[in-house]
Amino acid sequence: MFSGIVEGTGVVVGITKDRENVHFTLRCPFASELGIDQSLAHNGVCLTVVAVGDKGTNPVQAPLAADEYVVTAMSETLERSNLGLLNVGDEVNLERSMMMNGRLDGHIVQGHVDQTATCIARDDEDGSYRFTFKYETSPEMARRGYFCVDKGSVTVNGVSLTVCNPTEDSFQVCIIPYTFEVTNFHNILPGTVVNLEFDIIGKYISRYSEILAK
Repeated sequence: MFSGIVEGTGVVVGITKDRENVHFTLRCPFASELGIDQSLAHNGVCLTVVAVGDKGTNPVQAPLAADEYVVTAMSETLERSNLGLLNVGDEVNLERSMMMNGRLDGHIVQGHVDQTATCIARDDEDGSYRFTFKYETSPEMARRGYFCVDKGSVTVNGVSLTVCNPTEDSFQVCIIPYTFEVTNFHNILPGTVVNLEFDIIGKYISRYSEILAK
């Protein structure tokens, strides 16, 4: 489980296709602190660390530096998220799993991306930034809790954010300078595809209401 408070970013240094899976090699400042089998959110997607430096079984068969590690994404993950669009050199938001003795500074994030959205506007608001995102929707998806509510929580590329001005298929978020600089939001422009995880509480309520209606 995660909180949506990004610790920093990593850089993709290698991408290896392995049948329906893709192995990503990334470089990040805290790679040496990672353990094999540890969960790590990449743009909000929970992936398992399989190799770090000279530790673990390295599926890419290429030497890893001390600040490099490998994670594997399966086809279902690639289809639901923007990981399949990554290229070498891209910056990825990273968050290690939440410690149960710490504060929940964001909101409950599972690391299970629901779908992607596309940035349709980025506005400079004299110190902060307002982003507008548009996503695919349908009555069936709404019944599953795939929607936003005003002042509710949403996770965008792994960042816990507050929803502003939601419509049926879009919403806005406001980003302070700190978040803009330390996450990959500074790379998001109109046309950029991002990962969305909707609020798990809303999804449970939607499912429960659907069961009661039957």
